[in-house]
Amino acid sequence: MDRSLKTVATLAVAIVAGACSSDVSSNPLPQPQIQATLVSATGAIATKVDEFRALLGDPSNGGTAGEQAAGRREISWDGAGANPFDNKNDFPAAFFNTNVKSGAVFTTPGTGFRNDSTKFAEVNAGYANEFSAFSPTKIFSPVGSNVIDVDFQVAGQPTPALVSGFGAVFSDVDVADKTTIEFFDRDGASLAKIVAPVRTDAAGLSFVGAKFPTAIVARVRITLGTGALAANANDISAGGTFDLVVADNFIYGEPKQIQ
Repeated sequence: MDRSLKTVATLAVAIVAGACSSDVSSNPLPQPQIQATLVSATGAIATKVDEFRALLGDPSNGGTAGEQAAGRREISWDGAGANPFDNKNDFPAAFFNTNVKSGAVFTTPGTGFRNDSTKFAEVNAGYANEFSAFSPTKIFSPVGSNVIDVDFQVAGQPTPALVSGFGAVFSDVDVADKTTIEFFDRDGASLAKIVAPVRTDAAGLSFVGAKFPTAIVARVRITLGTGALAANANDISAGGTFDLVVADNFIYGEPKQIQ
């Protein structure tokens, strides 16, 4: 069984486990499986990224404020509005629901976020040879951590929302099963965890995303490799001890207000 098929099977198990009642004495009826559709690729990822966009649906709603009837949202980090925050460690956590109204708000156990146009060479000169961008020229990382939580809100409003799916492009995945996206429902229960495939070429790009039949995802947690970027942290491919990974495009379903 290849890796993608194994990941789909893991998705089904995780979703069923999250749906089961904790009241074992009541003999509940079995919960139906919720089968998520997984899309993953490494190397030449553009075709699979387009496949995932189509799976979430048209149109691409960009920064249009308010809940839209259909379609998807995408963050590429390259818009002019982000330029004042480039290459600094203070990228606003709510930028993509206030400045650009796309319905995504970030948190991290670290100290902030960095939107970077130098391949993070200003953090560590060696990173210029490690990372590349899918939609040039900017890439993204938390500061002081390798974890990003993305909560969904109605675009342009502080109103909790749900999405039907989420996927992300990653740069320089060297170690299997460490770069992941975990999906959570409105109650904080884990729905599934999916794994980004290891890089296969010099460009070093990977993609993974999952689409559920309905909008049930309130939050995703992205784990980037095994360590945080830092001046003294080197990637394993450069003789270091960490698998350092950064993110590019985030693609997700239209955020729908929780009913």
